Amino acid sequence: MALIMKYIDSMHHYMDKYGDPRTKDWPLMSSPLPTLALCLGYVYLVKVLGPRLMENRKPFQLKNTLIVYNFVQVVFSAWLFYEIGVSGWLTGHYNFRCQPVDYSNHPKTLRFFFVMRKKSSQVSTLHVIHHGCMPMSVWFGVKFTPGGHSTFFGLLNTFVHIVMYTYYLFTALGPQFQRYLWWKKYLTALQMVQFVLIMVHAFQLLFIDCNYPKAFVWWIGMHAVMFFFLFNEFYQSTYKAQKLKRDAAAAAKKREAELLLQQQQQQQNGHVANGSANGTLSNGTGNKAADYYVRGDLPAEMELTQRPSTNTHATIQ
Repeated sequence: MALIMKYIDSMHHYMDKYGDPRTKDWPLMSSPLPTLALCLGYVYLVKVLGPRLMENRKPFQLKNTLIVYNFVQVVFSAWLFYEIGVSGWLTGHYNFRCQPVDYSNHPKTLRFFFVMRKKSSQVSTLHVIHHGCMPMSVWFGVKFTPGGHSTFFGLLNTFVHIVMYTYYLFTALGPQFQRYLWWKKYLTALQMVQFVLIMVHAFQLLFIDCNYPKAFVWWIGMHAVMFFFLFNEFYQSTYKAQKLKRDAAAAAKKREAELLLQQQQQQQNGHVANGSANGTLSNGTGNKAADYYVRGDLPAEMELTQRPSTNTHATIQ
């Protein structure tokens, strides 16, 4: 127990010494433990408690709720993108090559402090990992490096969220809008491009001299690497698998059509062959009987069937 208390005291000392004093008294910022508890509670809720509670219940009809939620998220993401942009990245105040942390109380610097919250209603493994990790990532950023180079990911991420929640808004509006959602896979591709740009932007500081903590370079860069592979796996399993299923279904239908056509051709050929055989037999027999009759040498086996009238007439006479 004493060892644990000693560790906690050391952690608080480190927080007070290296943490940003501007965020020291903010809710949840005195220690990472409350945020960690919230992250673990989120994972427990969506993966364990939530499914148990809904196991024997009918799904809720949340169409109107989802429409409002996604619309609010589009507006909120657009506001975040604007705030981050005018705080430096889109005004020339920030340098894309190297931007140290600004610990001053400059108005543009302080604007970054109010734009750091995101959430999602999706419960896939990708989203659980993403939203289970991001609060802790943001906590460390706000505590030690608020502003500066790493906020570039926020600029890109808020733009992607504008597009993403616009897509979710259209899906919530109903089936009549499905024809406008052909670009879903391009949204996932945009998210992967985002992480590539974040990787390049973060890891460039490993090769140039910049007054920015290298630990956070790795922190942001490796987050981007992890999420790139997670989104890539999602892309492959969702869109590539769907394409393979469509191709397999098309090939099966093609084979079925070819087999049906072959059967029809065989039936037609059988009818033609039977008709030809019957015609040949009938015509052949008739012609031979006529020739024999003209010559007067009709074979004995055909005599009774082919010349009955003549014999009967001769007998009567």
